[in-house]
Amino acid sequence: MARPGSACPPPARRVMVAARALLFWALVYSYCGVCACIAGLRLLWSIGRRPGETFRWVVRENPPACLNDPSLGTHCYVRIKDSGLRFHYVAAGERGKPLMLLLHGFPEFWYSWRHQLREFKSEYRVVALDLRGYGETDAPPHKENYKLDCLIADIKDILESLGYNKCVLIGHDWGGMIAWLVAICYPEMVTKLIVVNFPHPSVFTEYILRHPSQLIKSGYYFFFQMPWFPEFMFTLNDFKVLKSLFTSQATGIGRKGCRLTAEDIEAYLYVFSQPGALTGPMNHYRTIFSCLPLQHHEVIMPTLLLWGERDAFMEVEMAEITRIYVKNHFRLTILSEASHWLQQDQPDIVNKLIWTFLKEETKRKRE
Repeated sequence: MARPGSACPPPARRVMVAARALLFWALVYSYCGVCACIAGLRLLWSIGRRPGETFRWVVRENPPACLNDPSLGTHCYVRIKDSGLRFHYVAAGERGKPLMLLLHGFPEFWYSWRHQLREFKSEYRVVALDLRGYGETDAPPHKENYKLDCLIADIKDILESLGYNKCVLIGHDWGGMIAWLVAICYPEMVTKLIVVNFPHPSVFTEYILRHPSQLIKSGYYFFFQMPWFPEFMFTLNDFKVLKSLFTSQATGIGRKGCRLTAEDIEAYLYVFSQPGALTGPMNHYRTIFSCLPLQHHEVIMPTLLLWGERDAFMEVEMAEITRIYVKNHFRLTILSEASHWLQQDQPDIVNKLIWTFLKEETKRKRE
């Protein structure tokens, strides 16, 4: 029942809103079905070619040495009071220095920031987090626990639990989505924002609906809406999909990039081969459509957007459009020979660009 004095929307408007919602969810579930059919055909093809190898799944019992490399920092844990979840992170640099908080993407974990942990610990307390559901961080069982407002609150609570009230916030891929939203919701906590290969969320949601090519590249958003089947597909052929994402010519780190070593690959396989390790990460995507459309909020702090032009999942046109949502100093750098995995692909260049941005902003403030 409407409140006294409130105006009810005209019937035509209500019908239009309902029709748009119906079309939106029809698109979501139709594309989800298409992705499921394609995945099913790939499964049958794999069974036909190598039936003995298709269902091989090796759980790595022991972590490779690189995950305990002391040059990367110290493994730490913090329990958040409100949610009760325990988060794992790796920290480098002295306590008390300005905080640099790093948020990884999918399918990654804290280790994707290994080059930045070594680089910035001289002047920052660098913290590379395992997001909710990833790695050694707790993974709530229900997908409702992975809504965007929960993920945003995690970063705020972790910041406070670490004894800080502000930080330099850096995010890649899905971690970039979270970083944008934290900067929007808690601008007082973010002194500088750095995002790698993810546009402003409003740009992404508008662009994907208007450009079929990006819709296809983002097909995994729809595929992950199904329960258990996406996790199952990732385990086939001993996580062939996971390996291919980082090493194939189409999606992996390029020829001129810093290729992952065999030990690096084993680090990823160690984390994601554990039973249930993929459900939490995929649950991040299983609530995204209920959160749309995202509001057109602006970012008010200095922002650096870094982009690998050879990104197989994100079209570079979104990077330039992002500029209109940043109401402060905005720097965009596109690296022509770099892939989606930019901070691992071109770590020396990325680190130099971040240093330049941080020093540039410090100099600007002094002037």
